[in-house]
Amino acid sequence: MGEVRVPAQAYYGAQTQRAKDNFPISGWPLRPQLIHAMGLCKYAAAMANRDLGKLTGTGKYPLAPAQVEALLAAAQEVAAGRFDDEFPIDVFQTGSGTSSNMNANEVIANRAIELTKADRFHADKSVHPNDHVNMGQSTNDMFPTAIHVAVGQALKSDLIPALRLFHGVLNDKAQQWDSIIKIGRTHLADATPIRLGQEFSGYARQLEMSIDRAELALKAVRELPAGGTAVGTGINTHPKFGAKVAEVLASETGIAFIEATNHFEGNANRDGLVECSGDLRAIAVTLFSIANNIRWLGSGPRCGFYEVMLPDRQPGSSIMPGKVNPVMCESMMQVCARVMGNDQTVAFSGATGGNFELNIMMPIMGHATLESIELLASSARAFVEFCALEMEVNAEGCESMVEKSLAMVTSLNPHIGYERAAALAKEAFKTGKTIRELCREQKILSDEVLDKALDPRSMTEPH
Repeated sequence: MGEVRVPAQAYYGAQTQRAKDNFPISGWPLRPQLIHAMGLCKYAAAMANRDLGKLTGTGKYPLAPAQVEALLAAAQEVAAGRFDDEFPIDVFQTGSGTSSNMNANEVIANRAIELTKADRFHADKSVHPNDHVNMGQSTNDMFPTAIHVAVGQALKSDLIPALRLFHGVLNDKAQQWDSIIKIGRTHLADATPIRLGQEFSGYARQLEMSIDRAELALKAVRELPAGGTAVGTGINTHPKFGAKVAEVLASETGIAFIEATNHFEGNANRDGLVECSGDLRAIAVTLFSIANNIRWLGSGPRCGFYEVMLPDRQPGSSIMPGKVNPVMCESMMQVCARVMGNDQTVAFSGATGGNFELNIMMPIMGHATLESIELLASSARAFVEFCALEMEVNAEGCESMVEKSLAMVTSLNPHIGYERAAALAKEAFKTGKTIRELCREQKILSDEVLDKALDPRSMTEPH
């Protein structure tokens, strides 16, 4: 294809430079988690090829043991994030990720040569990006393997711990606030009383289920395509290569990665990633719901519900002095909107990008999924630190609304019937009196029966 100019000190080579020049699209390089996963996958591949006798065998380009160790060390350095700046290719590139796969091959090869004290700028590469670093591999099986590894690591190390942290805080609030009685709401309209602790126990359970969904998302990416090479047939690789790679990656990450059950499916489709992203969308729906409910509960302080007092984080208006807004709730809600949009991207790419033996929209699928995980985890941690931990209850405000509620009449149904109770509620609304006041004025029930029927605490429990 002719000459191409590469920066003098770059560890990447001509294929990376061509891709960098070809795709001046977004300015978004691959996410660091994916770069690191590519390094880890190259390490696993080199380990497999070493153990299977391929790198030092009788092939055309055998490596010396020292060169193999240098290759392994170079791949580990990429996995550790030492060479992130050497991955300049835009995420909107060739749909298989070939450009980025070769980027990794070139960087690792040149660094391995350097580690052996040889000249990495020499045209004849003593550790070759294709023959050695990419041995037994194709972009078509190794790039999706790296995506799965990156996503699995991000779920295990970032999102699941963040959700557990959030769940723990909400569960604590549910227990602390169990004695606080407030009015329930359905359709944003007054309903029967509920304890604030009960309300928050529902939120805590939502988070518990979100943790389960994150675990399912991790399970969805456990199968790795490595070993399928170009189209799933395993051409030019050892029959045990895929299993060996999965074994190394499982050992390195603590995640139960396994070789793809069927390499034709493993290469051609990204259904597992679509499933994973769908679970992330469900988690986003949960977090949006919780943040929005807390936003409503904190509305006020004079003209809203103001049942939960949110911490003041920053001035809320450039014109209204003293105004404070529920900024952490709004931040989380925007994150969730983005994650839902990312899921649409992943689903569309999974459905339309997979033709015959390869999906050709993998870079954006990996980018969107990893972004969703990072956003959800960061948002959950920030919400805990800057909002949830410091939330306080407005007990007086909660309890004052209960007595005023027309829904208090519900507990009188067994005593006076639905129709008479409905008429009583309408009269209470019209006159501005409470249900208790009207009942006493009209001597509908004895004080003893009335007090028992209108006991707010008893209304929060089945009887």
